[in-house]
Amino acid sequence: MSRVRGAYGRNSDAQEYEPTIYYPKRSSDGLHQDFTVQCEKMDIPFLSYLPTEVQLINDAYNLVIDAILGVEADPSNVKEPYAGMLVTLKQVKIPIASVDVPSGWDVDEASKEGINPEVLISLTAPKKCAASFSGKHFLAGRFLPYDIQKKYDLNLPDFPGKHKDVSALVPPVASSHSFTGPEKAEDGL
Repeated sequence: MSRVRGAYGRNSDAQEYEPTIYYPKRSSDGLHQDFTVQCEKMDIPFLSYLPTEVQLINDAYNLVIDAILGVEADPSNVKEPYAGMLVTLKQVKIPIASVDVPSGWDVDEASKEGINPEVLISLTAPKKCAASFSGKHFLAGRFLPYDIQKKYDLNLPDFPGKHKDVSALVPPVASSHSFTGPEKAEDGL
């Protein structure tokens, strides 16, 4: 869900979360609209603006989920309101967890101009930029069929517990693994 940022409320415990979503430009994409309706039906509030005072964010939340820019984004050409969001989020002191590619990074390499998250959650398979990531790295959605792995010559690490009941989010990926494969694939990877 690119261009969506969730922040989890400070008064949450291990079982209860109070998410808040900042979604600056509503998409006409059906999947994004369905996501928005689902969140509204769950009474998850949407912020009308992102506070530019960093301390307000630090005081109100204990985690920021960065899903602002997607893998298709050109980090050298980030326009408003996203450029301003990156400036603000680069200054927060609370942890940031980025989804797939940290906002402001190129899919192939890390960038000092982008967000520096504590956690990276790679979807389907880690992108090349994940090799430069030094924080906690999780892999979500390990559901690549063997024929797709073979077609794109993907070199994915073997994870213990490959079973249909294994959680979609697995323990941290060791940074010593080599992930290779196409930059972009037609199969939606």
